[in-house]
Amino acid sequence: MANASAVTSTTFGATSTTDDVLSGVKLNGKRFLVTGVSAGLGVETARSLAAHGAHVVGAARDLKKAEEATSQVRKEAAANGGKLELIALDLAGLKSVRACADALLAKGEPFDVVIANAGVMATPFGHTGDGFETQFGTNHLGHFVLVNRVARLIRKGGRVINLSSAGHRYSNVNLEDPNFQRTAYDPWVAYGRSKTANILFAVAFDKRHRGRGVRAAAVHPGVIHTELARHVEPGRIENLIKQMNEQLAAEGKGPFQWKSIPQGAATSVWAGAVAPAEEIGGQYCENCHVGNIVSDDVTISGVSEGVRGYALDPKTAEALWKKSEEMVGEKF
Repeated sequence: MANASAVTSTTFGATSTTDDVLSGVKLNGKRFLVTGVSAGLGVETARSLAAHGAHVVGAARDLKKAEEATSQVRKEAAANGGKLELIALDLAGLKSVRACADALLAKGEPFDVVIANAGVMATPFGHTGDGFETQFGTNHLGHFVLVNRVARLIRKGGRVINLSSAGHRYSNVNLEDPNFQRTAYDPWVAYGRSKTANILFAVAFDKRHRGRGVRAAAVHPGVIHTELARHVEPGRIENLIKQMNEQLAAEGKGPFQWKSIPQGAATSVWAGAVAPAEEIGGQYCENCHVGNIVSDDVTISGVSEGVRGYALDPKTAEALWKKSEEMVGEKF
């Protein structure tokens, strides 16, 4: 963005924090919409932006929880010319999503960046209020409707950042059976589908809006201890890390490292406010750089970085867009 264009992506990496990424960057006068500001990465993303002078509109399902979680955000905002305001948003209900978008449109205040941060992971089988499989409905369709509805508020030179995950490597999207009506439900496959959808949505949104100077990208924050893992069965993540460490050792690399929350939010902030737009547009980013494509036959635990080619495929991105419009009953 404006005064951050001189910063190159080579400056930062896996251990960079939000404060590292935004060092020397002034965001006064910039407006950000961040979803999921009641815990973890969303709170840290909002804090770091507001601490550098940005006006952050934070969306959350539970406003009371968000109010309590963001007290530090308000303090740092007040001290640095930033601002935080909260708005209700339940991504698992399109009525709530549309009400949130309508409220923002009614205000008519433009945004420089939208960070679609909120999400759920590896939930038990269930449905959103609109009958969509929980993870696909919440992680993808809720944001699909919100972002498209507020797209006209995004200023020229603005960005959309979708939080994805290395978990996209569990599965491509399944547009024939998005709600697991004919497929046996697996929480990780469902998570993978939703996270692939987050990347494909960025690809398709970027294609539609780059002509007016708005770019979109997806980011993998890294593996962090947050509330996101509350549905994960005990031992699952530890087993995954063990497999990853065996693979890393075989490649002569050091062991897997957990990220802190400020390190986890750094790539969102880097892609949203610091990285050159043409570098990140339509891409998947991780560890504060653009990710490379990895082979589809590499297991989830067998590689520490990279994006599956299917998640960046423009044809699949278009098919997902069309299917998503059909599912939500709205054209964008």
